[in-house]
Amino acid sequence: MKKINGSVEYDFIIVGSGLFGSICAYELKKKGMKVLVLEKREHIGGNIYTENMEGIQVHKYGAHIFHTNDQDVWDYLNQFVKFNNFVNEPIANFKGKIFNLPFNMNTFYQMWGVTTPKEAKDKIAEQQEELVGIEPNNLEQQAIKLIGRDIYATLIKGYTEKQWGRSATELPPFIINRLPVRFVYNNNYFSDKFQGIPIGGYTKIIEKLLNGIDVLLNEDFNLKQDFYRSKAGKIIYTGPIDQFFNYKFGHLEYRSLKFETEVLDEENYQGNAVVNYTDFEVPFTRIIEHKHFYFINSKKTIISREYPIEYKSGLEPYYPINDKKNQETYSLYRNLAKQEDSVIFGGRLAEYKYYDMHHVVRLSLNLISKL
Repeated sequence: MKKINGSVEYDFIIVGSGLFGSICAYELKKKGMKVLVLEKREHIGGNIYTENMEGIQVHKYGAHIFHTNDQDVWDYLNQFVKFNNFVNEPIANFKGKIFNLPFNMNTFYQMWGVTTPKEAKDKIAEQQEELVGIEPNNLEQQAIKLIGRDIYATLIKGYTEKQWGRSATELPPFIINRLPVRFVYNNNYFSDKFQGIPIGGYTKIIEKLLNGIDVLLNEDFNLKQDFYRSKAGKIIYTGPIDQFFNYKFGHLEYRSLKFETEVLDEENYQGNAVVNYTDFEVPFTRIIEHKHFYFINSKKTIISREYPIEYKSGLEPYYPINDKKNQETYSLYRNLAKQEDSVIFGGRLAEYKYYDMHHVVRLSLNLISKL
């Protein structure tokens, strides 16, 4: 990556070096376009950025586990880096008792001592009876209707209230319209055909995508919009859509995260990559032990505690709060965006929508194919 001076003009300027922006940059360069990538942070990669610490690739912005059923998406990323065979099998810790996730026969045995699918279904049905004929109007009712009160109280309520900073009775039911429930003994969280972690970390993918492309770090496009718009035929903008329009209709709301990362002088802290803490009294939602993503044998280990916090200016926006008020505000911004002939809005922040990584790959490839 190299610094450039402001006199150079580009076919495209891409705002953001996350997966969406980096794939767009790579594909446009392949088409012979001159591309500049602007990155507000001091590093490339957005939220999938990984950093080598003590020989362990640390997921600096929370656990990222790639999974997809899309053969083309899988093949596309594998041209840049190979993936290991990590399978996500998280566990939940509730007041010192361990449960397997997602909800499956192992979970139901740990919760109730049942050993057959029929016993588990009968137990759930018995607990669903309190909401028969009632249309859920909050998350608590929705969860009980889907899985029963015991699973809700032990594995959903505290975790969800920490994550969203609100009582489950104040949260809309659509947040958990579906819950993964399996009546088999299978702890694989995802059911996708392809799953894994890139060997050497996610940053390696971004480095290869941006190889030979001009990148400016520590550069906030929104502070110099007029300047950069005069330097490119088109802008692909992946930042917050409300910030692009200088918060004309107010701020869109998010939840943010705080991470506490520690290097520990022990080989194995928790025995699993992801452990969720579902008790409300424990202030963090989960602990990530990064070495278990990569099957590393080492004398030290690195853990990150994840704390959900209210979003405010200066923090990273992670999860959009897609309630009615925010969706109405986003619609106003989206209408403004449609009037921008030279700016293309795409990705999680520009579309005010949570995306998994495989969705981001497909969306970016679809966008470039349409240009």
